[in-house]
Amino acid sequence: MAITTQDQLSAELAMGTVMLKVGDMKKMSNYYQKALGLEVLSEGPTGTGLGRRGLELVHLADGKGLDLPGRGEAGLFHTALLFDTQSDLAATVLSAAQFDGSLFTGSSDHLVSEAFYFNDPEGNGIELYWDRPRETWTWNGDTVAMDTLHLDPNNYLNKHVNETAVSGLVQANAGIGHVHLQVGDVATAETFYVDTLGFAKTTGFHGQALFVSAGGYHHHMAMNVWNSRGAGPRKDTLGLGEVVITVPNADEVGALADRLKVAGISSHHTGAELRFEDPWRNQLRVSVG
Repeated sequence: MAITTQDQLSAELAMGTVMLKVGDMKKMSNYYQKALGLEVLSEGPTGTGLGRRGLELVHLADGKGLDLPGRGEAGLFHTALLFDTQSDLAATVLSAAQFDGSLFTGSSDHLVSEAFYFNDPEGNGIELYWDRPRETWTWNGDTVAMDTLHLDPNNYLNKHVNETAVSGLVQANAGIGHVHLQVGDVATAETFYVDTLGFAKTTGFHGQALFVSAGGYHHHMAMNVWNSRGAGPRKDTLGLGEVVITVPNADEVGALADRLKVAGISSHHTGAELRFEDPWRNQLRVSVG
């Protein structure tokens, strides 16, 4: 099904809460609080919601009894937390590194952003990043220039950490900037996320990765096969439980429901939100936000 411009997702789209199924609730909640400076916003039978300034970013759900996913399985590559300033980013990177430096996995200058990577204690990937101003991004038609260049973490912290950002860690704004998934193949991902859901492709990487967005952002979601080429539908495991995407109104939810129906993809539509799965059984929820 060829998607029209009218069917593309709204420029006002935003990424919402990422739900993770966890095996050790206490250990995982402690990590997101102490390492990443998130506050507990809710606790109950459905799990623990954590975030900044009242905005829930991560929801930890009890997955006791489930196995960890295998490295080559589809699922979460990383959840990316976006910060307003380089100082806010640096303060969180410092906090995470001091909590457990062994969970740091790397850092990169992506031209559009500066990013630092960690794993949480159950192996879920985390990206902490800051966007360069949009006017500095380079576009070639509909393709944004991105790269993976060296970014020295110690130099970055020395340059950008300050006492105000460190002391105000939990008060600083943060949001879910994007969610990056592991999938079985990029062509199927493009058919689903671009041709059916209505994201715009912003760049790709030699058939190994796909980056998609709404409203000219560099990417709200990404999919790669670096660890998972050929992976089939997911089993019920620890790790990614659900990705929430918010859109500005119920009409857009309804239009997406129609596109999924035409594509033969089952969904549950309540009127205000839509629940469905991608081809690898990653759970998605689109709601009015």
